[in-house]
Amino acid sequence: MADGQEVRTRVSSVMDDPSARAIARVYAVALVDAAESAGVATTLEELSSFLADVLEAHPEFHSILVGMAVGRDQKVAMIERVVGPVGSPVLTSFLTTVARHERLELLPLVLDEARLIENRRGGRQSVQVTSSHALEPEAVESIRVALDSAFPFTPILETRVDSSLIGGLVIQVDNTVYDSSLRTRIRQLRDRMRERSLHEIQGGRDRFSHPAGD
Repeated sequence: MADGQEVRTRVSSVMDDPSARAIARVYAVALVDAAESAGVATTLEELSSFLADVLEAHPEFHSILVGMAVGRDQKVAMIERVVGPVGSPVLTSFLTTVARHERLELLPLVLDEARLIENRRGGRQSVQVTSSHALEPEAVESIRVALDSAFPFTPILETRVDSSLIGGLVIQVDNTVYDSSLRTRIRQLRDRMRERSLHEIQGGRDRFSHPAGD
């Protein structure tokens, strides 16, 4: 297997690992706190650029940083040489700290968690809206206004399409799902019909097992 394939497999498994997300959340809090203390408002954009323009754009460098072939001191030196001249001291210090702890593969998760933390502190929160087809801008704005009046925070909508929904919307806030899709209503109707049939069958069994006069 090629080095690039090994890295992608490792990163994918990390992204799906709840314990990895919990660790990433600790680093994310530290990053957001450091940025706020330093008065730097662009740290997350810098981290996003580092992930996209450096690591994703240069797979070989990515492999070196997240792999085990190079020691942590060498990784720290590489980051200082690559990021130091162009990045903020906050980002450079953060990346070198993560490198010393051999946690650079968590950076995509750290960015996700840091954005959530920053949004919540600013009274904002991501809301995922799933529909059966792509929504028009006017529909998205209408949903945003409705959610803004329904929740005690400013919603940041993330839209996605799932054609299996048939119709309606699925709105997710954190772990809470508000499902008005036709697919769900059909499933609920089917479940109710199944329960009614089972109840009627059981009632018939009870009548036959206790004949009149017993």
